[in-house]
Parts: sequence; structure tokens; C-alpha cells
Amino acid sequence: MSHLEVMQMSGEKAAIDEAALAALTNQLEGRIIRPGDADYDEARAVWNGMIDKYPALIARCANASDVIAAVNFARTNNLVVAVRGGGHNVAGSAVCDDGLVIDLSLMKGIEVDPENRIARAEGGVTWGELDRATQVYGLATPGGVVSDTGIAGLTLGGGLGWLRRKYGLSVDNLLSVDIVTADGRLLKASESENADLFWGLRGGGGNFGIVTAFEYRLHPVGPEVMFCFAFQPGERAKEALEFYREYTASAPDEVSAFAILGTFPETEHYPKEAHGRPFVLFAALYAGPVAEGQRVLKPLWEFDKPIVDMSGVMPYVEAQTVFDEDYPAGEMRYYWKSVYLRELSDEAIDTLIALQAEDPSPFSTIDIWQLGGAMSRIGPEATAFGSRSAPFLIGIESNWIHPEHDAANIAWNRKVYRDLQPFSDGTEYLNFPGLLEDGDRMAQTTFGANYRRLVELKNKYDPTNLFRLNPNIKPTV
Repeated sequence: MSHLEVMQMSGEKAAIDEAALAALTNQLEGRIIRPGDADYDEARAVWNGMIDKYPALIARCANASDVIAAVNFARTNNLVVAVRGGGHNVAGSAVCDDGLVIDLSLMKGIEVDPENRIARAEGGVTWGELDRATQVYGLATPGGVVSDTGIAGLTLGGGLGWLRRKYGLSVDNLLSVDIVTADGRLLKASESENADLFWGLRGGGGNFGIVTAFEYRLHPVGPEVMFCFAFQPGERAKEALEFYREYTASAPDEVSAFAILGTFPETEHYPKEAHGRPFVLFAALYAGPVAEGQRVLKPLWEFDKPIVDMSGVMPYVEAQTVFDEDYPAGEMRYYWKSVYLRELSDEAIDTLIALQAEDPSPFSTIDIWQLGGAMSRIGPEATAFGSRSAPFLIGIESNWIHPEHDAANIAWNRKVYRDLQPFSDGTEYLNFPGLLEDGDRMAQTTFGANYRRLVELKNKYDPTNLFRLNPNIKPTV
């Protein structure tokens, strides 16, 4: 009888006979995709073009029952498992070589209860899809800043977006989840049911199981918002960042702003006279009345005469897509890391500007996220996400096109990361994890005092570390 070679968690390959695989196939309402199938290459592709992995099996699930069957199959056969939601995870951990990918991308169900301001969405939904469904009622929950991002990975890692200062992180608005644990159980987790697991899921990533559905609290947002997107002259970067520091110190919670250091690439999106010129992008959304937003955001585009200015009143769903074209799926290579800053000091500003000048790619940026507001008013032990005291997050985004430039771009990114450590509190945003090459240290440092509690949860819900392709919390049992 023929068999399939699949990677086990031990690091060795083992044979799975066709009878066992046929039994799994018969359990699924979805389907199994294998090498040689017509859609295999499409199914194994993820957003980051640098990721090129070849799984032995892809279980494309149609519902939670399919997920249970796939998890049971993986556990029984001791297989390496990757979990795919939206497939947007920058580290590429939604796919693996020679193992089993449990793929939720067909699970797109969304239910909106506008009266109680609650939305329920399955694990394959993207933020753009959820926003379009909730904005029918003038409602939204905090999501990301790129609409193609899956709700699952972003939420489980915390969830920073345009509403972070007004309504908090994605995890702060999570009411409950349905989750398949490593032993194949489908559990509900909320403040009142499996509360320990619910605590760990709010920031602990995919360590404890596969979330098949999320239930979120909704807030009145839009349908139109005031949005600032002004590219200021990079020659005045020091003054611009000093101004940004002063502006954000007194900005109301309705404002969630960025200052982004970069260089105009030679693309049709920007005027030719700007190509190769440095910029400081002031980008901000006002989560409140449009007229008030125009007044409050006005200083950002009036700092200087913008080189390019795309600011204006726009639908919230459009604001959520503003960055989409900068991050095309499969066409570019991405390596992102992050550093939380204790303060945006004069020395930190000088360091950021000098580091940006060394950037080898015109598509890369250093992003300064304004934090604080609602997200900072939740204690470090209230959710697994941990400390929220830093006033700024630095997103180090290396984005480039050609494989031969991998080494230079990754080296620059890691240099920025190292050189910013003197200004950092030592923690990182785990949704920007590089390629998880130092995931153990990153998880322990970032979770800090919460790490021991997370290990206890891992021991309880995933003692064999079936779910390990993430910023991993290793069990001790």
C-alpha cells in the first residue's frame, strides 16, 4: 500500500498510509490538498513573498468539525502543524515544510448584531471583510491597518490599529472565542467560561489551540472619518519628529497617529520629482466627529508644505485600506521587527534618522506608532498581552523585491533593532517577530511577569507543544 512521508515533531519523517489519509479525507466537509494537485502552489502561498515552503498536506477546513478532525489526525500521527487564518503573518508561520497545514481560509462566516453591538466572525475572515460587514451599521471593532490582514493572527497577538487609542487593542474588545485545543475539544472561552484560557488567548498568540470563531464588541465609527496622510519633507525630519512628539503628548484619545520615516520609491504612485527624496509621513485617523477631526488633525498636514498630501474625509473602510498597495501579497519580501520606546528622546530621534539613511531599500520604513489612550488603561496582568506603558512603538519594516537583496535588508533591520535597544523597555510587539529566529527569548522577555502563567496554561492545554510555530511558549511537563 502506498504512503506519504510527513514531518513529525521529533524532526524525523514518517510514513502515513493512504488508508489513514483517506479516513481523514472522508471526515472533512472541506478537502485535502497535496503536492501535485492543481491548486497546491496557490494553497501553500502566503502574503510574504520570501516564504516558499512545501507542506506535505493542507487540510482546507470548512467548519470547526473539520478543524477538530485535522487536529486529531496531527496529534495521533505526531505531525508538525502550521495554522493558517488569513495567511498574512509576516513570519510565514502559516505554512511549513513537509508537515500539515490546517487552513481556515474558507471559514468566512460573519454575523453582526447591531442592537447589542456584537460581531461574530470565523477564523478565515480578514479585517477588510469584517469592516465591510460592521460598517453597514456604522460600527467597527479595533483591527489592523492593512485590510488583507487576517483577524485571527492579529487579534491573538494583541491587535494594534487605527482605533487603538480610542477603543483599545483587538484583544481588549474580544468577548469570547471558539477554540479547538490540542486534545481535539471544541471549547468556548470568555470571562465566564474557561476564563484562564481566555486570559491567555488575549495576547498569547496561537499557543493554546486553533480559534475557529471570534466574538467582538463593536463601537460607533464612521461611516466617514477624518484621515491625515501627509508626506512632509524628510530634510526636516528632526524638526518633524520633535513636532510629532509634542503633538502626540496632548492629542485626545480619538487620535491614533504615526510618524513614518522613508524614501519615495520610483513608482507611479508618487510624482517623479519626489522619487528618491526622504520623507516623514504623518498618518492619523480621528475616531470621532469629522468636523472636530479636521480641527484636531490640521497641525499634522500644516507642519510644512507636504510633498504629497492625501488627507481628507473618507469612509472608514477606505481609511482601512490606505496602506494596502504598499504591501502586495506575494510580490514583495518582508522582514519586520519592533521595539517599544520608553520615550522619544532627542537622542532617539537622531538615532532613528541616521538609521533610516542607511536603509538599503526604498520600500522600507521606520514607523513610529503613537500609543497610550484606552489601550494603556488596562493593567499588565489583565491580559496576556502584558505591559502597555510605552508611549511609542517602533515598527522596523524591511520591504524589498529581489531575493539577492535578502541578506542586506535583514542585516539593516537587525542593526536598527540592536541600535534602538538603549531606548527600549526590552519588549516587542509579537506580531512583528522577524522570522521567529529568536522567538524563545522574545516571548520570555516580552511576556515578562505573565510568562510563568502562560507556561502553566501551555502545560494544561498543549503539553506536547503541538502548536509551536509561533512566538512559542514551551511546556514544562
